[in-house]
Amino acid sequence: MRRAGAHSPQPGGAGNLADILERVLDKGVVIAGDIKINLLDIELLTIKLRLLIVSVDTAREMGIDWWEHDPTLSSRAVRPAPSPDLARAEELAAENARLLAELQSLNARLKEPDAL
Repeated sequence: MRRAGAHSPQPGGAGNLADILERVLDKGVVIAGDIKINLLDIELLTIKLRLLIVSVDTAREMGIDWWEHDPTLSSRAVRPAPSPDLARAEELAAENARLLAELQSLNARLKEPDAL
């Protein structure tokens, strides 16, 4: 989609930066690469890099809108409620602390001379 008044580069000449940027944002560019670190034929680390450069409108047309739902990037994003697993983990941690205290109390009573 060309803007009114925008000119196309001369044949055989280099396009100006604005034309190149407009084309990149309108059509998009994908850059992909993998980095692998091996030591003695043992893979230690693999990093997969994927970079998509497009305008916000083009991204939305492609169905990409994660920045609108990320609470760290958008004030309109809904922060997720704590998961039930987290609440259960907190309950288990409290129960473990209570049981540990009870076990320590029983061990202390066993060590007392009157306990026998």
